[in-house]
Amino acid sequence: MTEDFYDILGVSRDASEEEVERAYREAVRNYHPDVSDDPEAEEKFKKAQKAKEVLTDDQKREQYDQLGHEQYVEAEKHGATGEGGRGRGGDPFGGGGGFGDVQDIFDQFFGGGSRSRSRGGRDLKTGLRIDLETAYHGAEKELTVTRPEQCADCNGRGHPPGTDSRTCPECNGRGQTTRVSQTAFGRVQQQTTCRRCEGEGTLYEERCGTCGGEGIVQNRATLTVEIPAGIQDGQTLRMDGEGAPPEGGSGPNGDLLVEISVSDHPEFERDDADLLKREAISFPQAVFGDTVTVETLDGTVEFDLPDGTQSGETFRLEGKGMPRLRRRGNGDLYVQVQVVTPDSLNADQREALEAFAEAGGEEIDVEQGFFDRLKNTFG
Repeated sequence: MTEDFYDILGVSRDASEEEVERAYREAVRNYHPDVSDDPEAEEKFKKAQKAKEVLTDDQKREQYDQLGHEQYVEAEKHGATGEGGRGRGGDPFGGGGGFGDVQDIFDQFFGGGSRSRSRGGRDLKTGLRIDLETAYHGAEKELTVTRPEQCADCNGRGHPPGTDSRTCPECNGRGQTTRVSQTAFGRVQQQTTCRRCEGEGTLYEERCGTCGGEGIVQNRATLTVEIPAGIQDGQTLRMDGEGAPPEGGSGPNGDLLVEISVSDHPEFERDDADLLKREAISFPQAVFGDTVTVETLDGTVEFDLPDGTQSGETFRLEGKGMPRLRRRGNGDLYVQVQVVTPDSLNADQREALEAFAEAGGEEIDVEQGFFDRLKNTFG
């Protein structure tokens, strides 16, 4: 039995658009290919994306409910869904418009552009720089943005309350004008927004002095954004409803997209959820082995250094890397050891090392010095 769109999102057939959106966001968190280890994540993500596209469009959803899953999919292949389809009594295979835009999934949670929201305001974009420790632990950060907001003096109308008005003579109050042109396919009518009244259908005698008739003013706002543990450089967080209001003041605000920049760290290099650190060890530690203490982003840890360790060897400390964004567990910390020799030796140290070299058949070059040759050998 084919899984229908309601089953894919796990919602009932009478679910509201808000419930569908909520279920879709949950599916994104679980199955987006950039944040999921599930081998079927990409396929599940595409199904959820398609389900959301249909169930949040009133006309497509009506067609889907009438036709059922199998017939709807077949009708879609023939271009019979959307405008002009069966949803309002038309021929189920009678042609018609295609599908509306499907907003990219990463725009929903981790960024990617400033597309306007359906029936709402514009998305805005800003940036925030954090250090690697903040990316590791997560935090709440304040940021200040300048954004358009509805003018409080005129409530977004663009004119003072009680302003005298009259019907726009250009469009006769319709807010749109119609232009008829003759083409090879016959007479074509094209409707456009009235330029004189800007689609309102009404002309007002006075403009709001605060916003100049725009209905929008630029204000500074201080917001608190939650930085999730494990976020990576270049990813974007979405703050719902913190963007620009819609034109005319009707409908929800857009969203604010916060692009995160993670500063380089002096001790750690990052590769996704893994970290690399270089750790200095002494020549005796490399020869005889030792328990080495290493600083991580979450305190100190110890690991056993085996005897005979070579300079440049790398050791993996499982689970000591960065948190995996919106997933369980951490990456790994890779510790690359470097043998470091002292700048000078006392008489006892020099005698002991020369004896060591002689026991191994080394010729002692007094002019160069044994430790100088060790430096050359181990880099």
